[in-house]
Amino acid sequence: MSDRPTGQISENSRRIAKNTLALYFRMFLLMAIGLYTSRVVLNALGETDFGVYGAVGGIVSMCSLLTGSLASAISRFLTVELGKNDEVRLKDIFSTSVIVILLLAALVFVVAEPLGIWYVGNVMNLPPERLEAARWVFQFSLFTFAVNLMSVPYNAAIIAHERMTAYAYISVLEGVLNLAVALLVSYCSFDRLKYFSFLMFLSAVAVRFTYVVYCKRHFGECRVRLRLNKSIFGQMVSFAGWSFLGNGAYILNTQGINQLLNIFFGVSLNAAREVMSKVEMAVNKFVTNFITAINPQIMKSYAAGNYEYMYHLVCRGAKYSYFMLFVLALPLMLETPAILRIWLKDVPEYSVVFVRLSLATALCNTLGHTFLAAVNATGKVVRYQIWVSVVGVLVFPLSLVAFKAGCPPQTAFYIYFLVYFVLIFVRLFIVTRQIGMPRALFAKEVFLKIIPVTIFSAVVPLLLMCGLPPSIWRLLAVCVSSVLCVAVSVYLTGLTAGEKIFIVRKLRNIFKVNL
Repeated sequence: MSDRPTGQISENSRRIAKNTLALYFRMFLLMAIGLYTSRVVLNALGETDFGVYGAVGGIVSMCSLLTGSLASAISRFLTVELGKNDEVRLKDIFSTSVIVILLLAALVFVVAEPLGIWYVGNVMNLPPERLEAARWVFQFSLFTFAVNLMSVPYNAAIIAHERMTAYAYISVLEGVLNLAVALLVSYCSFDRLKYFSFLMFLSAVAVRFTYVVYCKRHFGECRVRLRLNKSIFGQMVSFAGWSFLGNGAYILNTQGINQLLNIFFGVSLNAAREVMSKVEMAVNKFVTNFITAINPQIMKSYAAGNYEYMYHLVCRGAKYSYFMLFVLALPLMLETPAILRIWLKDVPEYSVVFVRLSLATALCNTLGHTFLAAVNATGKVVRYQIWVSVVGVLVFPLSLVAFKAGCPPQTAFYIYFLVYFVLIFVRLFIVTRQIGMPRALFAKEVFLKIIPVTIFSAVVPLLLMCGLPPSIWRLLAVCVSSVLCVAVSVYLTGLTAGEKIFIVRKLRNIFKVNL
């Protein structure tokens, strides 16, 4: 096993920190823009059309399991080759990935077009007067999906090269365009749902064109001619095929549940599910930004044979991801009704319980992100994907049985939480065995840190919530105390001695004081 020089590790840490800061700049702007955009869209479309857009768009979103699988494969191959500094093979990988995407886009259109139109008209529980508009939503959602699919290799190239600043700026452009769409729809005098779906397609075209132009100007492999390397094609398809299982289980547990809610309870539940989705996506950005910055280093460390450093990144990444999510999730879970009323004014029924359960599930799921990066780095994903898929896919059939038995809508999200809690330990057992990382290391560095932080942080906010009547002052008190209690608990019980020294040194540099 090769040991990476300390100076190089420091440089990698600085790169991770710089990229994380760039992604957080992106996240804060996108969160503010996205939450306001959701409010504008809900008010402009109304609860029924908002639910129709979420339900019909969710059909096309199920196709994103293909996008996610290929994006993981392309990103993995590009990142590993960058770690090996093989420019010739890097060009072959990018060219082959573009051909794979073109073939997949054609396949999706041939299969999804007729099946989707039939499903919208014959299976979905939609108001009859909105059926035509729903078909418009489906068509433009499919077009938007195709545009996003075509840009997958370019997005993967930006992340593999760790150009997170450019990724942040282009993502902010996307958020601004989506806000502009929402504002335009608010002043529309004809069918707003049709107009909204069309403008969202145009926004996707503009953003994807920007990604392509940037990559062709800055990365040599993105300017090569299209040529198919059969060996790489086979490896990439095989890798994506197994990743397809894990992504398929996740899509079935999200968009599949969305369709079950529509069939059993109607579009009003899809509106609540869409609200839950917006909150979950906004909060998860705190984690995905950090993971996006750290994953290339995990893969490059494996490619360079520096396994001890990879173990360090896997554990620290899981722990920090949990803390980043928990600092937001705690006040949101405690004061969900008040926060949703301020955000949306008219809150769809069941939104509160949906949001709380989705945040609890997200806390479980966040511990597995660095595990997936480590497995992808090895390229041996079969065992991991099979077990994660077998356990994870239980959410859908169990929810279907529960709904047929007359259980309320939130039952699906209780099942969702329990299954993903079990998956924490399934992932731990499989990944540690595969990459050779001691399970005791993960238990010591992650579990024994996050459990006391979770318990101690909640005490004061819970006392305030139970002891004060509902008001804006209670909301502020609970939110501020939650953030402060998480920060203090993380410092006292969640960090190692070395991490505490690092933070104190940084604070001294920032505030120029002796701590």
